Amino acid sequence: MPVFQLTKHMGFPPPHLAEKNGLLAIGGDLCPERLIAAYSHGIFPWYSEGDPLLWWFPHPRLVIFPDEFRIPKRLERYFRNSTVNITRDCAFSQVIQQCAVVRTETGERTWISEDMQEAYAELYRLGFAHSIECWQDGSLVGGLYGVALGQVFFGESMFSRVQCASQFALIDLMSFLKNKNFRMVDCQMTTDHLLRFGAREISGRKFQINLKKYINEITPHENWKEPISDTAQ
Repeated sequence: MPVFQLTKHMGFPPPHLAEKNGLLAIGGDLCPERLIAAYSHGIFPWYSEGDPLLWWFPHPRLVIFPDEFRIPKRLERYFRNSTVNITRDCAFSQVIQQCAVVRTETGERTWISEDMQEAYAELYRLGFAHSIECWQDGSLVGGLYGVALGQVFFGESMFSRVQCASQFALIDLMSFLKNKNFRMVDCQMTTDHLLRFGAREISGRKFQINLKKYINEITPHENWKEPISDTAQ
């Protein structure tokens, strides 16, 4: 199938036309309107710095339904006894920056370029992007970020500076989303790590059907910031 070249028009080609590896389109920009249009159809940007801007729709799609989320027993005990504190929407820019830094520190290439960080920071300011932060002794030791539209959360990246911190962030996220009546979390790519938590693959077609069902309107969410909660309590 062809890879589509985007123009100034904010629309995207139908996701089912994506290549087998998920690549759908090239070009465009990272303005909020385009990013929101992309996510509302299950499309997201993913490219290395210096490469053209690439847009993807992987299929099948790994997702977590909040009611199916499960915590491995050993991790649950560790979480209950941890001294890590968890906040939401208190350090978005630091979280996305650390998601990039931890990869470059190990010699990996990262798609979270400065342009990407600025673009998602703008989505955060507009109320469409959110973060979960893990703190220990006043230092940021883990977290995750993503985009929320309707009743769907699109997970983007996570990081850990201490053992299990990113998993603690995921546990807190899923508890929060379930309480807020979110219906689906997009995990993008299949990993054994996420399968342990109850994630499962669905077809690209089913994923699109769910998006139409769970994203009734494109409006920003309220800030998720709450008082610091201690996981040990």
